[in-house]
Amino acid sequence: MAGIELTPEQVKLVQEPNFGALATVMPDGSPQVTILWVDYRDGLIWVNTQQGRAKPRNMDRDPRVALTIWDRDDPYERMHVRGRVVETTTEGAADHIRWLNNKYHGNDNYPLAPDAVRVIYKIEPEHVTS
Repeated sequence: MAGIELTPEQVKLVQEPNFGALATVMPDGSPQVTILWVDYRDGLIWVNTQQGRAKPRNMDRDPRVALTIWDRDDPYERMHVRGRVVETTTEGAADHIRWLNNKYHGNDNYPLAPDAVRVIYKIEPEHVTS
């Protein structure tokens, strides 16, 4: 299935400092949900995580995800996305998490552990409702 383009209102929801809830699939088929920061670039929703956690293991094994992003001032204004991870990279991921920290907290002082490996997962929206 080809990705779909978000509407200007949906793009705004992702570009503002609104939180998302990302659902991934555990090895036994059960859902796993994590609240996280989101970004939107080049038609893809970007999420940033650290290697070794459940969500990257799940997305590496099964790229299907669901994501809800809601307005921080009115959670009834929201967007639901089903899609799949189409790209994964560690390149620029440490800078990206600092950029996200600035988006959500107004500074780029994200406390990176010395041995932490950050990863960007790029999600192609396949079905979107809002």
